[in-house]
Amino acid sequence: MEIPMFTVDAFTNLPFKGNPAAVCLIENELPEELYQKIAAEMNLSETAFVRKLKSTDYFCSGSRFGLRWFTPTNEIALCGHATMASAAVLFYRKENSNPEVVFETLSGQLRVRQHGESLVMDFPLNKPEVQDLNKFNKLLKAAVGDLPVQEVCYCKTTKKLLVRLADTCQRSALTSLSPVPETLLKTENSGRVKSVIITIKGAPNSQPGYDFFSRNFAPWNGIPEDPVTGSAHTVLAAYWSEKLGKKKMLAYQCSRRGGELELELRDDARVDISGRAVVIIQGTLKL
Repeated sequence: MEIPMFTVDAFTNLPFKGNPAAVCLIENELPEELYQKIAAEMNLSETAFVRKLKSTDYFCSGSRFGLRWFTPTNEIALCGHATMASAAVLFYRKENSNPEVVFETLSGQLRVRQHGESLVMDFPLNKPEVQDLNKFNKLLKAAVGDLPVQEVCYCKTTKKLLVRLADTCQRSALTSLSPVPETLLKTENSGRVKSVIITIKGAPNSQPGYDFFSRNFAPWNGIPEDPVTGSAHTVLAAYWSEKLGKKKMLAYQCSRRGGELELELRDDARVDISGRAVVIIQGTLKL
């Protein structure tokens, strides 16, 4: 069996920045255990599998495909950067002739369209609910140490815990965080939390005018830190839109690699997440 495989850096226009994802193009469903083995071998935060839905479809001309995402340890229900990476492969390497492609996923239909040099993903908006800080004392201590926390919210749909640091915290406080994955796992083992998003308010009046900053830690999915996370921004967009009174926002995820996301909330409880992507590796898996 030969499977076309690509590595794509998403949410960036520069190689070795943003968030890398592996993308595999498959003709039919694989044996279930093989998905996980390939993802573990790729050892990136996510590996995406783009599958033809009909034997008559072609990656260069089809408009609808199946899509699944796997971390090195498990399958997940929603992944932004690997969706963008999948669309980048179809548009940039397969020269797909459609203005938009639709992926059928565990999170429903996800549409991705080209807009200039960017790719725009149509994603569900996931609003988090405010929580009592005392319920997460140990996890907060493990994640942010003694930094002041202004608010904690939880999104049941995505199992993401959003931690907003006090507005007195500078961006440097966020970038200097280094939570220990094993400590996070030890302090939260109920299965309720699958990632911790830490965020601070930005400075939209400065250049380039980021509305907020964030980082995302997900050792529960085998990812100590996810460099740039589209799914986290379905939660962040809902939270910060309400706090800032804005429907259009510019966000930056402050991992070592870093990445920029443009967000626009729509009236149908969905959000457009825009960014750029660079295909840096193309090859073949021979199994």
